[in-house]
Amino acid sequence: MISEVVRVGNRYTIVIPRRVRTALGIKKGQMLRMTLEEGKIVIEPLPDDPFKEFEEVLGDFQYSREDRRRAEEFLLKEARDRAGSGY
Repeated sequence: MISEVVRVGNRYTIVIPRRVRTALGIKKGQMLRMTLEEGKIVIEPLPDDPFKEFEEVLGDFQYSREDRRRAEEFLLKEARDRAGSGY
C-alpha cells in the first residue's frame, strides 16, 4: 500500500505524489473520478480510451466511426456531468 501526505494548496488544489501517479499510470490531462465514501475522498483514474477498456472486457467487436463518435460524446458528457454534480 502506498500512503502519502499532501497539502491543500491555493484554490483547494492537491498534487498527486509521483509514486501514486506512477503506480496508477496517471498522465497529464487524464480524467479522474472523485467520490466521497464514508467521510473519505476516493480518487480513481478514468480510462484514456473507453473503447480499449470495452475491448478488454468484451473481446474484439466491430463498430462504425459514427458509433464511436456517439459513444465518445456520451461518455465525455457523462464524465463532465458526474464531475460537476459531485457524484
